[in-house]
Amino acid sequence: MSHTFHIPVLGLGYSIDTPLKVARYGISSVVSIVDDELTERMRAYHCATRQLPYTLIRAAEQDSRARRITAYLDLLDQLVEQQFEAMRKEDFTQGTELSRYFELLPALSPLKIKYKALMQLENQQLKERLLEELKQEIMPGSIDVNIMSKVDKANYTAGNEYAGDDFTDAIAAMRGFSKSRLHASVIISAGLNPRLYAYMEQCTDFYPQNGLVRKKIILKVSDYRSALIQAKMLAKRGLWVAEFRVESGLNCGGHAFATDGLLMGPILEEFKQKRSSLFEELLEIYQQALMDRGFAPVPEPTQRLSVQGGIGTADEHDFLIAHYELDAAGWGSPFLLVPEATNVDEQTLKALGQATEEDFYLSNSSPLGVLFNNFKKSTAEILRLERIAKGRPGSPCKKKFLCTNTEFTEQPICTASREYQHLKLQQLAQTGLSDTSYRQQEAAIIEKVCLCEGLCASVYLKNDLLKPRENPAVSICPGPNLAYFSGTYSLSQMIGHIYGRENLLGQIERPNLFVKELQLYVEYLKKDMEIHLHSINEKKNKYFQKFSAQLQQGINYYKELIPSLGSRAFAAAGDIQKQLEDAEKALLKLIPA
Repeated sequence: MSHTFHIPVLGLGYSIDTPLKVARYGISSVVSIVDDELTERMRAYHCATRQLPYTLIRAAEQDSRARRITAYLDLLDQLVEQQFEAMRKEDFTQGTELSRYFELLPALSPLKIKYKALMQLENQQLKERLLEELKQEIMPGSIDVNIMSKVDKANYTAGNEYAGDDFTDAIAAMRGFSKSRLHASVIISAGLNPRLYAYMEQCTDFYPQNGLVRKKIILKVSDYRSALIQAKMLAKRGLWVAEFRVESGLNCGGHAFATDGLLMGPILEEFKQKRSSLFEELLEIYQQALMDRGFAPVPEPTQRLSVQGGIGTADEHDFLIAHYELDAAGWGSPFLLVPEATNVDEQTLKALGQATEEDFYLSNSSPLGVLFNNFKKSTAEILRLERIAKGRPGSPCKKKFLCTNTEFTEQPICTASREYQHLKLQQLAQTGLSDTSYRQQEAAIIEKVCLCEGLCASVYLKNDLLKPRENPAVSICPGPNLAYFSGTYSLSQMIGHIYGRENLLGQIERPNLFVKELQLYVEYLKKDMEIHLHSINEKKNKYFQKFSAQLQQGINYYKELIPSLGSRAFAAAGDIQKQLEDAEKALLKLIPA
């Protein structure tokens, strides 16, 4: 790959067309395909702006979700290909897209080294010939897609009959990706979905054809054990995991899948120590499964390892890649402040650029029942509080992607919906709880917020696509790391920051990413223990003991790691040793003597 970073998926709409903005420079990014209405509207928008023919795929049409996703991904691929080929025809003169491609590359990129050497040649005829040859070596970034495996709502026909397993949301999205013309990867996140894995066996592009696998599989995981279990399940089906993408459990954007106190450093260390044995074990299973299905074995498939979550400096980026022998690192939330790369409306962009640490918090606002990184100054959060003040908590539920609750209804409804919260609050009123307990449970019910509309609103506002009477309230889910970045940046500035050519953080005091994650986990444990203070049982007590023990093991690991390295990644963060000691003291206060 040309670059050592990628841009992970950012909500629903924030990175929906990021490939059109960065792929021609060799930068890979990830598009969410949860919302097929969004993909259809963005296809219409990009066709209109480029005066391309467009035919609407209506929601009522057969297999419309998969077809809409395929059509949008095909358009992205077509447009990026056109951008890239046009760029490749340019001259190597200052200010061209072609020159920018090479200028954005990291200093140690073989392509950049070769480019700089050729530009110094005095023999003009030789120089032009070799530069033409160099053009054939460049590649666009990958247009990858994200599927949250657990966002797999059942769908029903107009006659209220179950449409069947092949038409659940995750499986229809996978079909949409598999039928597209993309040569790219699907990032599967949010845990295990055996039904989805079984369906993937039907997708021929995941299998080798003439030695080439057109579509690859990336697993986003929070620990080694999860990676091993899921990868073995896939390998037994003849499906190869081409990359493990390790994400911090709490120091990330979007939904946060907290581990039981396992920290990023020890997790990456386990991957580093077991990477070869993991590869060999999976390869044996995979090759046998291919032969069982009549495919020729793949001699030596590649398997990448990357990390994302909370990375904020070039030193951290370089250290992670070098020390843990990674192939790349993901930079997500900081790109929300790069209008060239993502879709953030002007009001939200300004609020993010002026935000402080207190404005970013881990919430229970997601209808999925999974922790969600939230932003206090988002207009969706402001609207939620206004509705509560008016005695009308909850949101109208129009898109229904997160409908999973059947507590009160035969068909699933969303816990952020006005319908559910009304019914749940009625039930709560009959329980006879104390005022304190009632308020706690009431707050938990009305904290849920609509993400289906909120995570798309920003792209509609930025591109003037908001329909009359459509809700303009914006939900956004940056990681806590964004608190240390201020203002807005150009694409060149952000990439320069990633590669150490410039420093966007200035003299801001910011904890090292390992320390920040540790602090988040200690705070997470503290809150969990406070919630169960008066209802602790043996099972929960064992959980707390395991959690705190694994945090202590992580602290011990970092204590041994830091002095032995002498790395700028740690020197630049100040007194890391003291920060670790402070976190350890906070942890010990939580553990009963």
